[in-house]
Amino acid sequence: MSIDSVRTFFRSKGMEDAIMEFDESSATVELAAHAVGCEPARIAKTLSFDLAGETIVVVTAGDMRIVGSKFKAAFHGKPKMLPATEVEDRTGHAVGGVCPFALKDGVTVYLDVSMKRFGTVFPACGNSNSAIELSPEKLERLSGAAGWVDVCR
Repeated sequence: MSIDSVRTFFRSKGMEDAIMEFDESSATVELAAHAVGCEPARIAKTLSFDLAGETIVVVTAGDMRIVGSKFKAAFHGKPKMLPATEVEDRTGHAVGGVCPFALKDGVTVYLDVSMKRFGTVFPACGNSNSAIELSPEKLERLSGAAGWVDVCR
């Protein structure tokens, strides 16, 4: 999986041309904001977790941080980020390009409410130099998210 799987996913939605690819890296919030030309908060960062043996991803606004107590209340478990060495194997995307699209089977997507304050946000598209601009509502539909959570500050 990678940008090719994400490209195939968006092609099936008639949206392949909406994927932006950059000559520069967009692997971090700051780099992505520079590449896209927006404030860092509008970068939709995708974080990968192990939750009782299951893989979940939580997409948050770029300026947010996971709060352990909020995560525990929402998911009834302690947040345990995946080690970088396991991310690609478990999600289908390498660190720097993890996104909520074209994930491996069994990965559950959650969206943090921190993104709802923006008209559009920019998640990655499977590699470290890509993004797509989507409204939070469209991100919810396209990602097949299990729901919205409030796990950040």
